[in-house]
Amino acid sequence: MDDLRTLISRHPTPGRLEQLLLRPARGQPGLAVEAAEALAGRGLRGDRSAARAPSRPEGGKRQVTLIQAEHLALIAGWTGRPLAELGSLRRNLVVSGLNLLAARSPFADRPLRLRIGAEVLLEITGPCDPCSKMEALLGPGGYNAVRGHGGVCARVLQGGWLRAGDALRVEAG
Repeated sequence: MDDLRTLISRHPTPGRLEQLLLRPARGQPGLAVEAAEALAGRGLRGDRSAARAPSRPEGGKRQVTLIQAEHLALIAGWTGRPLAELGSLRRNLVVSGLNLLAARSPFADRPLRLRIGAEVLLEITGPCDPCSKMEALLGPGGYNAVRGHGGVCARVLQGGWLRAGDALRVEAG
């Protein structure tokens, strides 16, 4: 029988990048784009997170945010909002087919990385918890509708171009 350190590196299917959103400034809605350039240690070119100078060489832990498309249906159901309105959840990448929480290793000596397309490599740094703005965006209870389903934050380890339709794979670090 395999041990937990071996099991964390196996994923049943690759995922897919469904949608890319950039937020050029604070308080603005996400702008859907077909492609975006990921900058190592910064985030996505054109997004407000990449515009800030990094405070350390590897940059901050919240350079890119990801959410699972499968969770959007749950949030829509709980809030009574159509899926089309959920671009306002303030996440950069909408992905499907891969459990994002499983793309982060619980073992420091056995890191996992998320490869998107041929070029981009991300490190999942933790959950992307909702903020109080979810109440204004989604109505009463919006915060709790997103809680536990808000996706993850990531750091860009290797930059390159991201395109809608790119495959996602989890790799051992």
